[in-house]
Amino acid sequence: MASKFLVPGVASAVIGAVLGAGVIFGVTAAASDNTRPDIDRSGNANSSVLNQVEYGSR
Repeated sequence: MASKFLVPGVASAVIGAVLGAGVIFGVTAAASDNTRPDIDRSGNANSSVLNQVEYGSR
């Protein structure tokens, strides 16, 4: 008599957990920002490091 409710309940819990995990991973992957920023290379390479001019000697 207990298996009448136990089997569908366990199956429903397993399916819900799998679908929930899939939704969580999908939303996390869609919301994550995995792009590298563009580097501004318009500065003078001979007089600057990362477009910040260094004054004085090392």
